Amino acid sequence: MRVGNERYKNQGIHVISAIFTVEGNHIKVLLIKRKNEPYKEKWALVGGALYNNEQLEDGVRREIFEKTGIKDVELYQYGVFDELGKTEDIPMRMVAIAYLGLIDGKKTKIIKENRNTVDVAWFDIDKVPDLAFSHNEILNKEIEKLRELILESNILKVLLPKEFTMPQLQSIYEGILNKTFDRRNFRKKILSLNIIDDTNKEISLNGNKPSKLYRFKDVIEDKKIF
Repeated sequence: MRVGNERYKNQGIHVISAIFTVEGNHIKVLLIKRKNEPYKEKWALVGGALYNNEQLEDGVRREIFEKTGIKDVELYQYGVFDELGKTEDIPMRMVAIAYLGLIDGKKTKIIKENRNTVDVAWFDIDKVPDLAFSHNEILNKEIEKLRELILESNILKVLLPKEFTMPQLQSIYEGILNKTFDRRNFRKKILSLNIIDDTNKEISLNGNKPSKLYRFKDVIEDKKIF
């Protein structure tokens, strides 16, 4: 590498995260509304430019904390995007390192406004507005990755409450995968995987027949779910 080569100049690195949570039976993603140009007052994924003295994950965690106040989020690095393009305010090529984040939104306190944002909010993944930069493209890819992960791992352990019903678990799988499962077959499959325990408790939701409460086992090996 020749440091003085002109073709190495005017490039930067962004770290971008799509942070997901479960609210009721809905999968939601966290978005910020930008305070500054470019794309002032447009919604965007959480992220920003990487400092030249920090590691990638340190950078994305810093950006998440600075823009939302969130500290504890489980992150998966999954892709690189090099088509963010240039604007009048950013006259350089920006390469984005994308992260998928998972968090229990009910246990998370969000800062709504700071020096870079005017609002922070959760959006249903099927009701996301037109986003700044190329963030819609990044989000769509992250949703695809989320669908892959829940078929092969136990990441729902991060998203679901400590105790949950089988219908709740099924609705989350159906919401993320955008498909419907037979209730009996779904229950049989999940129980056969030996990843959840019966709490010997029940709960009645919306006046319906009581449903058993389950919880994930403390130690679970990642395995193909479906």
